[in-house]
Order: sequence, then structure tokens, then C-alpha cells
Amino acid sequence: MTTLKNFLIDEIVYLTGAFNETIRDPVWKDIPFTKPFKNLVMTEAMQKLGRIKQLGPVFHLYPGAVHTRLNHSIGVFHIARLMAVAFLRSELHSLQEKIPFSHSGVNAFLCAALLHDLGHFPYAHALKELSLKEHEQLGAQIIEQDASIRHIIEHELGTRVEHVCAIIDENRPSDTAEISFYRSVLSGTLDPDKLDYLCRDAFFCGVPYGVQDVSYIIGHLLFLESGALGIPLQAKASVEHLLFSKYLMYQNVYWHKSTRAATAMAKKAIGMALDANVLTQEDLYGHDDASLFLLSKQNESFAPLRLLNDVKNNHLLEERFAVPYDANNPFMMRCESRQSRQAIELSLFNLLRKIDEQLKPFEVIIDIPEQISFESDIHIVLGEGDAKPFDEVDELFTKPVVRTVSDSLRKLRVFVPGRFDVSFIEAAMFDVMKGYSCGTNDSQ
Repeated sequence: MTTLKNFLIDEIVYLTGAFNETIRDPVWKDIPFTKPFKNLVMTEAMQKLGRIKQLGPVFHLYPGAVHTRLNHSIGVFHIARLMAVAFLRSELHSLQEKIPFSHSGVNAFLCAALLHDLGHFPYAHALKELSLKEHEQLGAQIIEQDASIRHIIEHELGTRVEHVCAIIDENRPSDTAEISFYRSVLSGTLDPDKLDYLCRDAFFCGVPYGVQDVSYIIGHLLFLESGALGIPLQAKASVEHLLFSKYLMYQNVYWHKSTRAATAMAKKAIGMALDANVLTQEDLYGHDDASLFLLSKQNESFAPLRLLNDVKNNHLLEERFAVPYDANNPFMMRCESRQSRQAIELSLFNLLRKIDEQLKPFEVIIDIPEQISFESDIHIVLGEGDAKPFDEVDELFTKPVVRTVSDSLRKLRVFVPGRFDVSFIEAAMFDVMKGYSCGTNDSQ
């Protein structure tokens, strides 16, 4: 017991006293670092994240949203360190070793928090439908292969590269309870990633929706007997606030129609280039914003890639049709499939081309956002040893409400050049929808 107590005290002293270098941040102010962690920030792979906007094209709508993946990564590291201190203090208070913490494990967790977006490339989230590698997988590969990063992790921080990679990439094996715990923390409901990006995105967009009471949340995290995280009943509102903030940010920022237009255009351009073997998947990895947009210049003969240049210059296609998503509508279910959606886009293009011979096939885009989750995996502690899943305790975010909230954000949209009239596109879309419901346009 004395050995455990001494270790926990030493580790808390390390996390609160040895971090004596700082990086100034507009959201969290002075963020403390040790020299080795600051060395990680200065590696070439991390500095590339400073050339990738966190929110991609959102700055066209909210001009302040020019913050980067590097800013965000530093913020996640900061919150992860505060969480690590809270975990250790909780163990020190109970002196029950629910998680077998180690100095190496703590440093692996902080490395993973700092490096979690290392594999990100522009529009990575928007391109998920194209079956590209997940950025977590790419990030773990970079960590393994980058000699400077490996050296810092292994020799300056005294931890294991495979543990850092296992925390980031959930497809990798996790050989200890401690590493599994850190993985769940980094991707849970109250994870440092979400706590930073909601606050940071709101700050730089100039909107109030995403701001979280981070210190209150961290101060009320509890360990359950299973080693999982929970919060006391009186802190339940902090989870409600986070979930509602996420909803408002999706409604007003992430899935605003202008943002959807830009991301749909980028996805259309890159998807068509991949289909035509103009680009390969490997061509997309490792880009920053500037080099991604150069793809259109490097492949000028492939017209659809012009959409990338249009996104860069804020020359967006315009929304001319939008209807709420209906999970019971067969036509909308068909639109969930990229292959089916392309066939429907072609049918719509053929109708529109009859009155506008200048229209290009890649200028007709049907957009439907992916399903997102507002469920919470955290437990609410009701009393001594009594904890229940959040959705069994919370009166607001019940499972039926969560499904309704998620579906309410989703809209089927049609983006075309602005010269088309709304009423004309609506009529054309209803013709297309009618044709598919009758089977006359069904080419599948």
C-alpha cells in the first residue's frame, strides 16, 4: 500500500511540477510541457498538422475558423494531462488499484493524446465513404516509421511505441488493462478530443454553442469498480450540455449547408478521380491543405478535379433542394449507397442537361450526411457502488430521443450551379424520385 501511495504521489508531482515549459494557447492559455513532449510538437510530422485547418472549408462561412489540427492536438494533450492528474488523485484517495497505472503508461497516454491526429489529411472525415484508411491507422503507421518520433517516445519519454499506437488505433491489440483504459478515455463520451474541439471550434467560429465547463467535468470524473469512468448524479448536466452542444455545433457549423456543399464537392472530385484511376488512395495520404488543392492543377485534364479549385476559392455549388432525412423512405435509403446515389445523380443530370447544355455531370451532387451518434457510454453513479448507464438515468437523452436528434440533423440536399432555379430543381427531383419509386429509373 505504501509503495502504491508513493508511486501515485510521485506521478502527480511529475504531472504538475515537471512540465515547466509552456506553449501559449488562445483557448487554454499557458499549456505546460516537458522538453521531450515539446520536442514531439516540433517534429516535421506534427508541424504538418499546422498546415491543415481543423474545420476545412468552414472558414469560408466563419472567417475566424482558421485554427489547425496542430492547435487542436496541443489542446487535447493539455486536457489529457489534467485528466491523468485526476485519475491518479482518485486512486490516491481510495488507495484501491482499480487501474494498474505506470509512469510508462501515463506517458504513452499523453503521447497518444498529442499524436492522435498525426495521420489526418484534409477532408479525411468527409471521405470516409471512399473506403480510405482511417486516420488513426495512418497515424499509428507514421509513429512506427518516423525515426525522430520513435526516438523521443522510447528514449526521451521512456515509453513504448506499440502502446502509443494501441491507444490511438483501436484495431491494434492492447496487452494491458492500463492501455485499454487509456484507449477508452481517448475515444469516450467525455474524451479530451471532444472537450477540446467543441470548445476550440466554438471559440474560433465565434459561436457560443460548444463551450464546455472542462474543469468541472474533470473534477467530477469517478472510477467504477470495473475501472471504467463515471460521474456523480449531480454532474449529469455536464454530459447533457456536451451532447446538446454537439447537436448545436453540427446544426450551425459542421453541417451548415455551405459546409456540406464544400465537403460534397471535394468528395465528388476525389471520388471520381479514384474511380477513373487518375488518383490512387496512396496519393491522398500525407497531404496538407495546400498540396491537396494542387491535385487539380496537376491533373488539369481531369475536369471533375476542378471542383477542388472551386472549393479553395469559395465558388460553391448552391443548395437547390433540401428535405429532412426519413429512415423509412426507400428513395433516401437508396441514396445512402454511393453507387446508387451516383446513378440518381446521373438521372437528374440528364433531366437538367436538356435545358442547360453547359452543365457538367460532376456539377450535380446529391448529399446525405452519415449517421452520427449522440449516445453516451459513461455511467452515472447514484450511490455507493450503484452505477447505471447514462441513458437509463437521463430523462432527456433517452435512446428514442437520441435517434430523433440524430435524424433531425440529416437532410438530403441537391447542390447544383446557382443559375438553376429552386422550383425547377425541386420539380426535377420529384420526377426523379417518382421514377425510382416506380422502378423506371432503376438501373441497379
